[in-house]
Amino acid sequence: MSEPAAPDPGASFGLPSAGRGSLAPWGARLAALLLDWAACLLVATGLFGTAVLWGSGWRLWTPLATYFVEKAVLTAVAGGSFGQLIAGVGVMRLDGGRIGVLQALLRSALVCLVIPAIVIGPARRGLHDVLLGTVVVKSR
Repeated sequence: MSEPAAPDPGASFGLPSAGRGSLAPWGARLAALLLDWAACLLVATGLFGTAVLWGSGWRLWTPLATYFVEKAVLTAVAGGSFGQLIAGVGVMRLDGGRIGVLQALLRSALVCLVIPAIVIGPARRGLHDVLLGTVVVKSR
């Protein structure tokens, strides 16, 4: 006798179990984060010099500030950050709508605080997504 299939975590939100609009897999989400961070390090280094990598003072914060701006602006405009767009994932509201500017700013700030992003529930949603009513889905 086979065990019953585990329920799809996105089903409770009305998301499809596979394909576009389904919950984004962990691998794509991690790839998106790494791409975003690498791009922001490059931009911050280009703008402020190599002190952003091993200097001290305010320059150490420029990669995080760059990440905040990149993530907020692109999520509001394109539905996902640079890395998310490349990795084929995006952010949407639970009602299926696009995330707005204020939501994108708040979501980006909460991700930059780290803790809300690493407190993950059973539906692959971080505390920041739960608080803002958003979800990360496959965009293709």
